[in-house]
Amino acid sequence: MNRNSEHEPYKEAKELPSNPGVYQFFDKEGRIIYVGKAKNLRKRVSSYFLKNQENRKTAILISQIDRIRHIIVDSEEDALILENNLIKQFQPKYNILLKDDKSFPWICIRNEQFPRIFYTRRVVKDGSNYFGPYTSVFMARTILEVIKQLFPIRSCNLLLSDSNIAAKKFKKCLEYQIGNCKAPCELLYNKSNYNQDIYNAKSILSGTLSPVFGFLKSAMHAASERYDFEKANEFKAKIQILENYKSKSLVCSATLTNLDVFSFHEDEKIAYVNYFRIVDGSIVTTYLLEIRKKLNESREDILSFCMVEIRRICQSDSTEIILPFLIGYNLTNTRMSVPQIGEKKKLLELCERNGKMFMLERAKNESLKSPVLKKNRVLEKMRTDLKMEVLPHWIECFDNSNISGDFPVSSCVVFKDGQPFKSQYRHFNVKTVQGPNDFATMEEVVERRYTRQLKEGRQLPDLIVIDGGKGQLSSAYSILRKLGIENKVTLLGIAKRLEELYFPNDPIPLYLDKKSETLKVLQHLRDEAHRFGITFHRTKRSEKFTSSELLEISGLGPKSVEKLLVEFKSLENMKSVSLPDLSRIVGKERAVKVIDYLKGQGLKQ
Repeated sequence: MNRNSEHEPYKEAKELPSNPGVYQFFDKEGRIIYVGKAKNLRKRVSSYFLKNQENRKTAILISQIDRIRHIIVDSEEDALILENNLIKQFQPKYNILLKDDKSFPWICIRNEQFPRIFYTRRVVKDGSNYFGPYTSVFMARTILEVIKQLFPIRSCNLLLSDSNIAAKKFKKCLEYQIGNCKAPCELLYNKSNYNQDIYNAKSILSGTLSPVFGFLKSAMHAASERYDFEKANEFKAKIQILENYKSKSLVCSATLTNLDVFSFHEDEKIAYVNYFRIVDGSIVTTYLLEIRKKLNESREDILSFCMVEIRRICQSDSTEIILPFLIGYNLTNTRMSVPQIGEKKKLLELCERNGKMFMLERAKNESLKSPVLKKNRVLEKMRTDLKMEVLPHWIECFDNSNISGDFPVSSCVVFKDGQPFKSQYRHFNVKTVQGPNDFATMEEVVERRYTRQLKEGRQLPDLIVIDGGKGQLSSAYSILRKLGIENKVTLLGIAKRLEELYFPNDPIPLYLDKKSETLKVLQHLRDEAHRFGITFHRTKRSEKFTSSELLEISGLGPKSVEKLLVEFKSLENMKSVSLPDLSRIVGKERAVKVIDYLKGQGLKQ
């Protein structure tokens, strides 16, 4: 959007100082709609009004600016921090949005006499020390367990004030008896020793293990020199526990000391900033921040915002920061660099790999939620698994139904884009086949279906599925060859027992993973064709049974007649059936009536 010199905000922009600082845009209702930082306030803010904005959202932002407010700061670092704080405080409409609203676990060392160490998700500004955030509860609890094994830190929430302890209000508990606590509530463990344990616990939580190793080794040697070998062995066991913990942490380099590492990835809507904190050559903290974009923010602006936010959350005071690119701002007494070779470059690449994997995993999860993306993904998977040349947008599946050759019918169900398209389902009354002959039945219905499709000029399916093994598949394939369309569609058969997939002229079946989405679609097709065919078959049987003369018998309904004819096929067959056999089907009372009726019709029992 082009702004002219008469526009009031533009006049305000021209009068801004050239100092570093933070600017705020307000709308007519007095709401803050955007917060930004600048090394030169006048130059940065004036740029919004002196050029056409290609980004539509930026143009809309400028049209809503009613007045501008600025805050001058002493340094670029102050501008970074102030911008971060104002965005979080006011959450302006057009600023990037922190997408990460999860409450990560922390480990707290409570600000109290004989401090407790515990796991929490709430950070309270009461002077306590917080370590984290941890990306998993398991990791936080593992570290707490290590500290518990090393040091007898109390776990109770008693108020251990000097007056309460002097008044002997507390008694040592079971934790003391089993060796997990040394009862500071009765001053059986003095403050000096307890505070030394707290100091060592802080070192572990900070990732600085050297002081803890030094303390334990000194204590072990001192105990050994005074011939207290049992105590010395306890310290040796604790050193081993700490060694095991150290071996499980990710050591990236023995030469790298304390530094922060950031990586940056983005797609159209979201930016991902991944963070590693390195202490004594090991990764002690990882964190990932998601940012939902609002305007056409530069990657430098997004990374600088996230860098300040993550360092605040993780309480980092590292004086060296590794970045994937320079952000144009500096922090006091802190060196920022973009490594090109060496161990720092490898560390940056590790951070980038983790950030990229998270971004790809998130995109995959989003695609699973989107019906359109899921549909395309499933169709593409089917095309690959079944080695098709086109996506199977239209699939037709055939199944035969009969009982010992009686009432033979066939069904054809249609799936469009992997879902049932029920308005296109079709039934077939078998006309030319006598008796139970699935192969001939399959030939008849496939020929009738596609002869008509070709005659009417309709589009052929991308995939034809035959519910059956190699025999039914061969029958269908012979008809497709007869019609000259065997190379225009993909044909396969699915056998029920082992879910084998057969292709024409290929004796070796294809087996798909039981969790495969392709197999699930084919199973759904097969089950739907079977259900649709069985339903039609039952209807045909019911129509036949409804017309039976047995319905003339008082007390005998259509369902009882159906049961009798399914079991014995015809009235003629019933003449040799005993009363107990008839009773088993319809009960004794009805069976007697059937026998009496058959006798009356001249059919002797």
